[in-house]
Amino acid sequence: MPVGQQFNPYTSNGGSILAIHGEDYCVIAGDTRQSEGYNIQTRRKPKVFRLTDKATLATDGFAADAEALVARVRQRLELYRYQHNSSMPLHSIARMLSTILYSKRFFPYYVHNILGGIDEQGRGAVFSYDPVGTVERLVCNAAGAAEGLLQPFLDNQVMFKNQQSTPTRQIPAPGHLSLQDTLKITMDSFTSATERHIEVGDGLDIFIVRNVRPQTDAASSSSSAMNVNLEEMGAVEAIGGEDSYTQKACMVIHRPLKRD
Repeated sequence: MPVGQQFNPYTSNGGSILAIHGEDYCVIAGDTRQSEGYNIQTRRKPKVFRLTDKATLATDGFAADAEALVARVRQRLELYRYQHNSSMPLHSIARMLSTILYSKRFFPYYVHNILGGIDEQGRGAVFSYDPVGTVERLVCNAAGAAEGLLQPFLDNQVMFKNQQSTPTRQIPAPGHLSLQDTLKITMDSFTSATERHIEVGDGLDIFIVRNVRPQTDAASSSSSAMNVNLEEMGAVEAIGGEDSYTQKACMVIHRPLKRD
């Protein structure tokens, strides 16, 4: 009896990513587990990558395609810096990434991407992509194996869906959370997802991109993300991407997650 053979070039390597932006910052996070089914291939596979001082890319799905895409994006950024002697602005990176993904639409990169950073007005920004380049600017977004667990939590805690203001407590507008609250929500999101999904775990990388320009408004200055002491939380300077660095503009916090 003949036996059919089929080759599938794609696979899913688990893991999850999310991003949340505020007035002058953006938090992009991803776990470090790479798996296939019930097999853990490695416990230390980063899914979030620094591109510039103002842009960080999180990519999740097929690990080989993710690495190829990040390498291609970084190559384009290096070429831009060589030609213009400056870093590519965030909105241009967002459009470039959409074009790269769409150019591969007949054999697409099997990944979901979230681009986060600081735009030209100094505000936080999150751009969400599907594998063929459709892009949308959002306040928060999650993707990956545990998207069904993470996104409803973000809708409630960040977008304040199904919440009503009361005389004693006013619901803030989405996108205006403090950096400390956003970091707590991010950590709680992955801690919960790790307990309930076998493809999420081992470690958590939390990248924080901040607006380093001085605030002119005194009220804005007091609540600025630059006033948050991230070093007390164990944050270090993020590496990778361009050689040009602005101190404390892009930092990363590493946290352990459940390993079973």
